[in-house]
Amino acid sequence: MKIGVLALQGAFIEHEQVLRRIGVETCQVRLPQQLEGLDGLIIPGGESTTIGKLAVQYGLMEPIRAMAAAGKLLWGTCAGMIFMAKNVGRDQPLLGLMDVTVRRNAFGRQVDSFEAHLDVPALPTPDAARARPFHAIFIRAPLIESVGAGVEVLAKLKDGAIVAARQGRLLVTSFHPELAGDDRFHRYFVDLAKA
Repeated sequence: MKIGVLALQGAFIEHEQVLRRIGVETCQVRLPQQLEGLDGLIIPGGESTTIGKLAVQYGLMEPIRAMAAAGKLLWGTCAGMIFMAKNVGRDQPLLGLMDVTVRRNAFGRQVDSFEAHLDVPALPTPDAARARPFHAIFIRAPLIESVGAGVEVLAKLKDGAIVAARQGRLLVTSFHPELAGDDRFHRYFVDLAKA
């Protein structure tokens, strides 16, 4: 099992640290050839326009799309979710893989960042002590405004805003699981990659 983390910009080191802590081999991805042999790819938070422009510049768009078409698992967190979406209401480089409409910076500016406890029934719960809400950290976060027919909603805020979803082998979260001190989302991703 080997999971890559797109390392063009943003919070890629934190994802690597969580993966290593749970015993998963990982590597940073900056060039198309670094996608070879991976079982999955995490696209981290950061600035989605910058990530998209750099992915175009380094020739990563089509290889990542091909990876998804080949059934490899992809997970976009925060800006990564924006980058994976089919529609974000503006012109910017997108992979267009996941049938979701995303609103960027949906909760406001950096000072409006917040934390929330989410019920996520899909997460692994190996014992009763771990069957608890997921502490999610939202930093200039997007949200999912609508989902297509094949998209499963995994988590919502109390007001009903969709903040995590899955479409087959594609996973997105509008928050930063790598900062939560809770590895259950990473374990969920790895379990999906093994399946």
